[in-house]
Amino acid sequence: MSTSSKKPESKNQGTWLNLLIWASLALILRWQVIEPRWIPSGSMLPTLEVQDRILVEKLSPRLNQKLNKHLKPETVVVFYPPQALVDAGYDSNSALIKRIVGISGDQIEVHEGNLFRNGRLVQESWREAQISYEMSSITVPENSLWVLGDNRNNSLDSHLWGPLPEENVIGTAVWRYWPLTKIGPIRFPALNKT
Repeated sequence: MSTSSKKPESKNQGTWLNLLIWASLALILRWQVIEPRWIPSGSMLPTLEVQDRILVEKLSPRLNQKLNKHLKPETVVVFYPPQALVDAGYDSNSALIKRIVGISGDQIEVHEGNLFRNGRLVQESWREAQISYEMSSITVPENSLWVLGDNRNNSLDSHLWGPLPEENVIGTAVWRYWPLTKIGPIRFPALNKT
């Protein structure tokens, strides 16, 4: 009779152990590999809309730093605010999202409504309007990125606060999972220009 009472107890221990293992694995994945985020503002319109839910992949930025490589232009990154924004009152633990338009050594300029990288026009066929500001040519410093919101005229980004230290990058936005009608990889939107 004592043998039968021990079996359910050991079965319960196995269930709890499995649950603990799965919960630990989920936490490790969340902290180290991929995490969900939501879009709080319109700075990435039309690519990402307010309240979209996305997944942020966290491994490639860390691997690139260890291998002395850079993320590529056009990558959408989620990052901690640079010191200039923290000094202006932003919470240092908040997360922002923008698109990389320049990496270390690139020359970036906005002139006559268009973005130029290293003297060449950056084709942005998805953009609904020309950029409404001018930005003199700058050279992106070492270990830094130049990031702009896709909604170029309504984004608090590098054209206002300067370069983003690469160490501030949390990860790259790779997948939209909400709304369900737009589920899939994050891509430039196709504009219906008539």
